Amino acid sequence: MNYLPMMTHRSPDDVVAIRQGHGVTLRQFLADVNYTRLLLRPGRHLLNTCQDSYHFMVTLAAAMAAGKTSLLPSTYTTGSVKKIIDFAPDLFCLGDDGNDMGLPYLAFPTSLPDAPVDSSPAIPRLDASLPVAYVFTSGSTGTPVPHLKTWGNLVHSVRAEAQRLGLLDGRTYTVVGTVPPQHMYGFESTILMAWQCAAVIAAERHFYPADICTGISSVSRPRVLISTPVHLRSMLAADTPLPSVDLLLSATAPLTRDLAADAEARFSSELLEIYGSTETGVVATRRTSQTEEWHLLPELSWIRKGARIEINGGHLKQAVEVGDSIEIVDEKHFLLYGRMEDLVNIAGKRSSISYLNHQLISISGVLDGVFFMPDETDNGRVTRLVAFAVAPDLDTEIIIERLKQCVDPAFIPRPLKIVDGLPRNATGKISREALKAMAVALIGKEERSSEIL
Repeated sequence: MNYLPMMTHRSPDDVVAIRQGHGVTLRQFLADVNYTRLLLRPGRHLLNTCQDSYHFMVTLAAAMAAGKTSLLPSTYTTGSVKKIIDFAPDLFCLGDDGNDMGLPYLAFPTSLPDAPVDSSPAIPRLDASLPVAYVFTSGSTGTPVPHLKTWGNLVHSVRAEAQRLGLLDGRTYTVVGTVPPQHMYGFESTILMAWQCAAVIAAERHFYPADICTGISSVSRPRVLISTPVHLRSMLAADTPLPSVDLLLSATAPLTRDLAADAEARFSSELLEIYGSTETGVVATRRTSQTEEWHLLPELSWIRKGARIEINGGHLKQAVEVGDSIEIVDEKHFLLYGRMEDLVNIAGKRSSISYLNHQLISISGVLDGVFFMPDETDNGRVTRLVAFAVAPDLDTEIIIERLKQCVDPAFIPRPLKIVDGLPRNATGKISREALKAMAVALIGKEERSSEIL
């Protein structure tokens, strides 16, 4: 058997997390893991809903030590919870928010015993084949789907990521994340990568720009901000100085070159984007302010099978078909054009939702926006795109006229609705289910029949 360490911190006195301004040592963390492990219920599957990153990592480690598999959905809608229960009927929930969702619930301990000062606990070594988690797709293109992650694959993936990002240079980094650890991006980059490069995890996750900036400023350098385009746009829109970081990381949706350059200037840091998926984990990076090309991680390679393209090697147990429209530049570089499911065909013309969204949010005065293609109907009428825009100082006619300057008439939304906000989840994504509900609520059945179909 191949056993790999849970963490790479060396001394029991190494700080592994910061909570409420205080450092938590490796000694205390391992004591908290052992204490929590004894509280776990009999079920094999655990739904980890902890919002505090320290609570999440203790619960995750306790589950791993007990041989249990964590379930990590990125959303908790009624429909997604039902599918999770159907998938793992023996599951129980461990959380720190009191939301049991009708499931067997175990509250994270409100107080944990102090670790003995003279203890020198050993870092657990775990079988590489251990089934650590089922991570669920976001549902942005349909129904969330679970993907099993073993310990060996996860360690291989995050070590390759840390190497590419320059985090294995011997310095102790503090990781500040604006993304939840239940999402694949947050799971790998804010928790597991930090474990594997002996970093310190900032436990509190903030939502508002001022709070995020305060959280960054409160931790020592070198520090890494792991975020998303939605959070970065909100911070850059604030007319206040932004704290310097030593690395800025973004994922979940491609950034524009202008936004990336602005972020680098305001945070005084290089910004790297990572590309991956729930199915694959991290597979490529790029410095967006300098290039549009993505660079595969070492050991990964392409496999062409007719019109299909697969990624193989590295941390992947088997070749995985790429779910995006890409152009291979050479054996290590490619261009990304959006999800295959993202492509829309109207009147014989093709475009992608990602491209249309980019054009919409590039309009001056549009703070956020999204296109939505309703389901096809069988009444013989053409289904038309819908769009929602957060643009408090614009009206729909102005936005439409500006879209016509860069978008083919076939893809002009009918209708476009100005809204106060979009139903984004904590990673900035919007599920198709949420967009359907918004379309019904804002457009209505009769108007939808005449304008969409």
